[in-house]
Amino acid sequence: MINNNALTIEEIPLGSPRIKAFAKLPWDLYRNDPLWTPPLTGDLLGNRLFNLVGLLTSQHPYHKYAEVTHFMAWKDNKPVGRISAAINYRFNEYHKCKVGFFGFFEVINDYSVAEALLDKAKVWVQKRGMSVLRGPGEYSNATHERQGILIKGYDYAPTMELTHNPPYYQDFIEKYGFSKAKDYYAYLTDVQTPMPPHLTELAKIFQKRRQIETRQLVMKNLLEEVRLIVQIYNDCWSQNWGFLPMTEEEADAIAESLRLVADPGLVRFAYVKGQAAAIMGAFPDPYYPLRPRRKWYGDSDIVRVFRLLRTKRHIPRMRLMFFGIRPDYRNLGIDAILFNEVKTYAKKQGYQTCEASLLLEDNELILSSSEFMGGKHYKTWRIYDLELSGKQG
Repeated sequence: MINNNALTIEEIPLGSPRIKAFAKLPWDLYRNDPLWTPPLTGDLLGNRLFNLVGLLTSQHPYHKYAEVTHFMAWKDNKPVGRISAAINYRFNEYHKCKVGFFGFFEVINDYSVAEALLDKAKVWVQKRGMSVLRGPGEYSNATHERQGILIKGYDYAPTMELTHNPPYYQDFIEKYGFSKAKDYYAYLTDVQTPMPPHLTELAKIFQKRRQIETRQLVMKNLLEEVRLIVQIYNDCWSQNWGFLPMTEEEADAIAESLRLVADPGLVRFAYVKGQAAAIMGAFPDPYYPLRPRRKWYGDSDIVRVFRLLRTKRHIPRMRLMFFGIRPDYRNLGIDAILFNEVKTYAKKQGYQTCEASLLLEDNELILSSSEFMGGKHYKTWRIYDLELSGKQG
């Protein structure tokens, strides 16, 4: 533990009971922000009732291939910031790089606190031979992780698995010396807007001529379904910036987190001559009912999940989380077919808006498709890099 005047920085290793204070800090920091919405506490600390393996626990599959630590800042006996430092060895091996990550970054509006926390993360990864510090994320910045800081769209609440933060985070990180690595976009679409007739007709023609069959998610086989989604994901996203193949264990953990929220009609598989060719997956946004209410009865996971289950069929917005076509099956019109089916179903069920998000800024194909489908760019998240010089002793 390091003390600089009134500021104290505490290191919290994985497995420490102090990790609960680390997880709790944002609840105080965002007390006056009506838009901020966190994941379930069980997503971070675990919850046996909901069969969740917490990311901040040593039991999570992430830690089989990574080394992590955590730092908390205290001032006048009050928590004022936090940060994690991590090395994802599987990511570095896959990309042939030496990248260390910082994440779980939250801080009061005081640059000196942010600087002290970033110093700790930088030195920690330097001691382990890393040449770049990247972040923020959760632990790291693989495509499927919660990541980035919001730099556009502060007036909108986050959807599932996405971050929300005040504008000064960008100022602090750039003042420290970080430079932009990559931006992610979000597009918002009005679900109730009718489909263009020509697109519907094209989808029917493509489906008939090219022997394309589709089906929706089968909830009773959710574990196997998610593993199939991950197989398609690993094929489709392999050339994307920040990609890291998901393991079967990670797929199983995701399946449990999706069990509470999945609407089978919003998830569609496409098959060409019996072979799984593509996936489009949207989900009713659980963050809509999970947003903290700050009532006398609290915001425990049980209270929030009860509210989710009670209102699940009336959630007005959804998030398109993944859409991919395996390379051998592109340019067959599968995108039009799946979009037509998902939109038709969503419109009938009463969903109002759909957010397609974490779209890479330079993925022109998916961005133009989002615009063609009526989407408007309304949010941007940023990932930063800091070049490191020399190993710290």
